[in-house]
Amino acid sequence: MPKTSRQTKQKNILQEQIKSFESFFTAEDLHRKAKKQDPKVGIATIYRYLKDLTLKHQLHSYTCDRKSIYSRSERSHCHFVCQKCRLASHIDIHSIDFLKSKIKGTICHFQIDVEGVCERCK
Repeated sequence: MPKTSRQTKQKNILQEQIKSFESFFTAEDLHRKAKKQDPKVGIATIYRYLKDLTLKHQLHSYTCDRKSIYSRSERSHCHFVCQKCRLASHIDIHSIDFLKSKIKGTICHFQIDVEGVCERCK
């Protein structure tokens, strides 16, 4: 029998707080906001809840600065990283149409890291 998840007070708080984020957020961001409503909310609870939502495709997970970040929307998350100074900057890539013919399936969202030398280090 599949395991079902109870809807607890803490989960309700987390659900409401996640709705308040306009963009990407971390587990720590969510923890800070949730603790204002319920000081007993633990970071382990946050990580389990975010993992569950990601597995259910209700949240999207990305990696940024070796940390997991989350988003409610199917936004892409892309960086340009300088090979000399290691400065990472976010870049907007709205289309990866050139990849569609190489992928058998549907693209939901994507993360791309591009490396090179920034203007300052050139």
